[in-house]
Amino acid sequence: MSKDAIRSRWYEIIRSPIVTEKATRLSEHGQVAFRVASDATKKEIKEAIEGLFDVKVTAVNTVRVKGKEKRFRGRLGQRSDYKKAMVSLAKGQTIDVMTGV
Repeated sequence: MSKDAIRSRWYEIIRSPIVTEKATRLSEHGQVAFRVASDATKKEIKEAIEGLFDVKVTAVNTVRVKGKEKRFRGRLGQRSDYKKAMVSLAKGQTIDVMTGV
């Protein structure tokens, strides 16, 4: 694979950072939360984070989040399922999720 193909795959894997109160509390412990592709493995997630943000990843924990049933104008709807990754960084390293890549 070429460098461009690898880099584009990294962008496919890492969809967006998760910016919630709980996710920002993770940053106190050297962790960052991301929404990732459903077919991404922990190894692929680790490579993508290290390649895009130039940091050292020590661990990756993933969870599949089931979409909620919600009502919209009286009709029942379903939010999409997604995969969430909590990435632990090496001591002293940080990722600023408020700025773009």
